Amino acid sequence: MASTTNPAIDPDSDTPDNPGHEFAQFGSGCFWGAELRFQRVVGVVKTEVGYSQGHVHDPNYKLVCSGTTNHSEVVRVQFDPQVCPYSDLLSVFWSRHDPTTLNRQGGDVGTQYRSGIYYYNEAQARLAEESKEAKQKEFKDKRVVTEILPAKRFYRAEEYHQQYLEKGGGNGNKQSAQKGCNDPIRCYG
Repeated sequence: MASTTNPAIDPDSDTPDNPGHEFAQFGSGCFWGAELRFQRVVGVVKTEVGYSQGHVHDPNYKLVCSGTTNHSEVVRVQFDPQVCPYSDLLSVFWSRHDPTTLNRQGGDVGTQYRSGIYYYNEAQARLAEESKEAKQKEFKDKRVVTEILPAKRFYRAEEYHQQYLEKGGGNGNKQSAQKGCNDPIRCYG
């Protein structure tokens, strides 16, 4: 059910370009490197970076970075589940960041860098919870702080953020988004 007072807290009601595809949403620190990693996955047909899980309608990067909106930097992945099962995306998610650090990844600190899996249906929710339980067993003495919540409205980030590392990042050094590429990802280009 949609909110009549604050669209930011509504569920993400967008639909994939193809009816046989699904969306997934992940927060794992700065969205640039996470997006490039998902772009390389066979069966991922589209990625977009943006903001979700906050309480401010139509936020921008500067506002999100102020820490006042509670948005997370996320990658919204459109994928073909016949080619790429959701569990494969979860494996990529867990491999790309430290899920035991609260509101930070490396030198990036703030609630927008939190670890989160934002699901679109109950099957995704169940698989996300199962994967978190398995990851927690690996960490033993550290607590996995990844939140698992329904996907709220997705706000596409500014165009310069889209496929940022593939386009060259801040230094003009383009990185491959080719399917199956295993080149190291340089987070800031």
